Amino acid sequence: MGDGSITPRIGNMKALLGIVAGAGASYGIYKLISEISIKRNKKSVPNESPSVWSSSPSELTPQPGSLLAKVSGLDVVCPRPADVASGDIVHQSPDNLDPQHLKMLLSCLQTNTKPSDRCRILVTLGNAAAFTVNQNLIREYEGIHIIAGFLSDSAAEVRVQTLNALNNLCMNIQNQEQIKVYVPQVLELIEMSPVNSDLQLGALRLMTNLSVTEKHQHLLKDSITLLLSLVVVSNEALQIQALKVLVNLSSNPDMMDDIVQAQAPASVVLLFDARTAFAVLLRLLTFAGNLKAWRPSVQVADELRRKQDCLFRVMLDESSQLHSRLVQLLSHPDGEIQAQVARILT
Repeated sequence: MGDGSITPRIGNMKALLGIVAGAGASYGIYKLISEISIKRNKKSVPNESPSVWSSSPSELTPQPGSLLAKVSGLDVVCPRPADVASGDIVHQSPDNLDPQHLKMLLSCLQTNTKPSDRCRILVTLGNAAAFTVNQNLIREYEGIHIIAGFLSDSAAEVRVQTLNALNNLCMNIQNQEQIKVYVPQVLELIEMSPVNSDLQLGALRLMTNLSVTEKHQHLLKDSITLLLSLVVVSNEALQIQALKVLVNLSSNPDMMDDIVQAQAPASVVLLFDARTAFAVLLRLLTFAGNLKAWRPSVQVADELRRKQDCLFRVMLDESSQLHSRLVQLLSHPDGEIQAQVARILT
């Protein structure tokens, strides 16, 4: 790429900004790129003193294939296709991003130190990951591990957008094989984050998608107590998301031994009440129905009764309050709730 006029380069730069940040969030990246373009002009002036280059080399020379290299017009090894007009790029939808754009975004994500810029890039990758072709490309470019590396970022919003991107990538079965190794880290995020935070919600959404099929459900067997606790103490959005995971797990007979042995807050049965939000109550009943369908042997039941505060004693044992609360729900004003309760009691 030669030292042509700066005007075409700025035009291409503005076009790519739409991919990274969207129309309303591009100023920060535009400013960063503009500063580098200005520095390049200074360098081209004859007899310019080297002392003007006070920044580190990494700030001045973008890596080949990086988004910064793409939009700034600096010389790079990898060429930019000449037949891609800037107007075409800025109007592309996430499902129509070129493979080179995904590579640039992943490269820029690794080199950018600004939390706000990282968030914009992660949002763009997450939107792109809603489409199968991009899910596959991101995996092939080692993008899953690059993105997951930001689960430990110091900025909470970066961690949130990382979870959102992984959530979309998790819709792909092949991607789940790589994402599953981060389950312990994601569960730790749920446990250590503030209750009702976006971090907890994003992590639960990821666990919901990962638990849809039985293949990876065993990775969540130690999270039952955590999920039940969230159902009791969280707001409606988190209650629903935690219950989605519990419903998925309890649909698998092979998971039932781990579920019924898990410690459970006794107050979970108090949620079987007509005043509980409809969406929460409906999923609670689905979860209870899955539990009731499990038939332990007499010996197993006796062993479980000796486990203090286990889910079996809280919800399935004869001493549980659940049965009486279900009977009361037969008079619930919603017909779907009534039908679910009747199914459990028969």
